[in-house]
Amino acid sequence: MLYREALNRAIDETMAADGTVVVLGEDVGLYGGSYRVTEGLVAKYGEERLIDTPIAELSIVGNAVGMAMAGLRPVAEIMTANFSLLAFDQIINHMAKYRYMSAGKIALPMVVRFPQGVSRQLAAQHSESYEQMLSAVPGLIVLAAGDVNYAYHALKYAIMSDDPVVFIEHELLYNKKGEVDFDADIDPFKARIVKEGSDITIVSYLKMVDDVMEAVPQVEKELGKTCEVVDLCSLNPVDYKTLEASLKKTGRIVVVEEDHKTGGYGAQITSWAAEEMFYSLDAPPIRIAGEDVPIPYNRTLELAAIPTPEKIAKRIAEWGKTNGL
Repeated sequence: MLYREALNRAIDETMAADGTVVVLGEDVGLYGGSYRVTEGLVAKYGEERLIDTPIAELSIVGNAVGMAMAGLRPVAEIMTANFSLLAFDQIINHMAKYRYMSAGKIALPMVVRFPQGVSRQLAAQHSESYEQMLSAVPGLIVLAAGDVNYAYHALKYAIMSDDPVVFIEHELLYNKKGEVDFDADIDPFKARIVKEGSDITIVSYLKMVDDVMEAVPQVEKELGKTCEVVDLCSLNPVDYKTLEASLKKTGRIVVVEEDHKTGGYGAQITSWAAEEMFYSLDAPPIRIAGEDVPIPYNRTLELAAIPTPEKIAKRIAEWGKTNGL
């Protein structure tokens, strides 16, 4: 099924199983969602559970926090990551902190989900990535769905969890096709080994995983070595055990992210490798990331601002040759 269909089914099944699950956001009801994720659900569950809101992200998340404290399981949709900035007060000061500040007496069973990243010519105010900020906030679980099967299982987990979850999607993944194993027992916090290899560990998440997989054949051909590709899946907490096992095997780590390089999320992974895995490293860790510029509207400049499969392959091959591969 399609990625968006997997998300839709996850929401549908949890709403059918639990009457406290509600969805709120801009155009989530009658319109079926800006990316068709909630398509058809209002016909099943009515407008009291699929709530179309005004264009007011602070209010959307603030209402979701109140709903969660009062016993509901709200799923708040933000149309795009950039708009989530308007709700950061609620996300960081309230959603992330009430369980801790109440010594666990207040449950926050809520999800804030949104797409992020560079699509196609949506310009600077609709193309950002904010996982680096959200993952740095104690109290928030941050999941990044780059795979259709993972998207289905992880969103179901997030909705039924009693902890607050930020569920990040990507604008270019909604029409991605994939198999879903509905009976699988998926741990949403475990990183996914997309491809096994023995010489280089390439760590990524969201759409960049697909770009890495497109680049890998060229890297392996040029270097004559094999790459292991790891999809982080959970950005907070991080499955360091899987990363550790892979890095002990390969001795080399590359992190690929779409976000701007300065202050980007990948720095967390490479700093971990340098601090905790230094004696397993046979080469310095590297990050392949977006340029430190607002995302341009012009398509040529837009592609120049982010990693592409060609750039990923070239950078890893150059790094590999410099470091003895």
